[in-house]
Amino acid sequence: MKVIIIGGGTAGLTVAAQLKKKHSDLKVQIFEPSDHHFYQPLYTLVGAGVDKKEKTKRLTKDYMPKGVEWIKQKVVSFDPENNSVTDQEGKSHSYDYLVVAPGIQIDWHLIEGLTDTLGKNGVCSVYGYQESEDTFKMLQNFKGGKAVFTAGSTPVKCGGASQKIMYLSEAYFRKNGIRDKSEVIFASAGTTIFGVPGFKEALQKIIDERKIETRFFHDLIKVDGPNRRATFRVKIYNGNELTETQEKEIDFDLLHVVPPQSAPDFVKNSPLSIQDGKLKGWLDVDHFSLQHNTYPNIFGLGDVCGLPTAKTGAAVRKQAPVVSNNIIRLINKQGIDTKLIYNGYSACPILTDYKHVLMAEFEYGNKPKPSFFFDTTKPRWSMYLLKHYLLPWLYWNLMLKGRN
Repeated sequence: MKVIIIGGGTAGLTVAAQLKKKHSDLKVQIFEPSDHHFYQPLYTLVGAGVDKKEKTKRLTKDYMPKGVEWIKQKVVSFDPENNSVTDQEGKSHSYDYLVVAPGIQIDWHLIEGLTDTLGKNGVCSVYGYQESEDTFKMLQNFKGGKAVFTAGSTPVKCGGASQKIMYLSEAYFRKNGIRDKSEVIFASAGTTIFGVPGFKEALQKIIDERKIETRFFHDLIKVDGPNRRATFRVKIYNGNELTETQEKEIDFDLLHVVPPQSAPDFVKNSPLSIQDGKLKGWLDVDHFSLQHNTYPNIFGLGDVCGLPTAKTGAAVRKQAPVVSNNIIRLINKQGIDTKLIYNGYSACPILTDYKHVLMAEFEYGNKPKPSFFFDTTKPRWSMYLLKHYLLPWLYWNLMLKGRN
């Protein structure tokens, strides 16, 4: 039996390690072109000047599970009817089972003018390795004025990052004596500060206490860096009825952008994607078993999946055992496990300043799903220690090695 895994990121490496632990003789191939692996949850702290970007980067080869064949190629197309994939050199590779875990695609180009000005003119983002370091340079150069933090309309990895860097930046302004000369604006395409009850109210309290202005239904569509002007598509409602859409401009001295994101093009344009509806283009898998809804020998996990929950590393940690268990069961002709399912669990450790984290945990339906015995709607130093020190250690030393 042969399993092909598309993607050697968090999801791909974790599920590969678990498969080899469960079935040491199983032939497993990982298609991953990158020599380096990145711990992206630290990008926000890099952007705030707490960590150096180099701390997030390690060699992929050091985390490739023993006995797994690493193919340093991109996959460019699927042929699920014939159980094969094609790599960038045009070579076809057959499989018995396929795991699709290539992560998410950052679509910087979908915001007009962004690629030309990112990293200068006060425009920054923590959604990239170099970009996270550039963000702190922008903070250091900011001497007061209007600081605008955006959140877009597409699904994104770590949806809380837009708020994390905002709260850290606001704390940085206070620390450096320029808060009274600064206006902080959260311009979001969303409808509320957070979708999960309890955490929503806690974050709104922080917003109110720190006098951060919120502008919802604001979707960033254009950036004019030299003139420091951002253009938003704004939805106007009368009650629950959308009455019109307008374009509004906001001048800025500092602009943090959350770029549009999507499933990688080779997934989006394939028969494996959801063909219509709100989640069109994302990988079409069952929300609980993570088995493809059309092709039973294909599974997916991680950011590429069309699941109604947040795209985080915590979600992958809960998804990987479901995928690896179900593949082994199918190999053994036992059928899909109806007891070990993915319930939509995700977690978002929201940095509210340089020493406190609000640990938001939830499952499908935006239902709170706390793992701790205390009230996690309260920002805590202990959760900051977990976020900054313990979780990275667990990631490199346990999770990527198939230990949950």
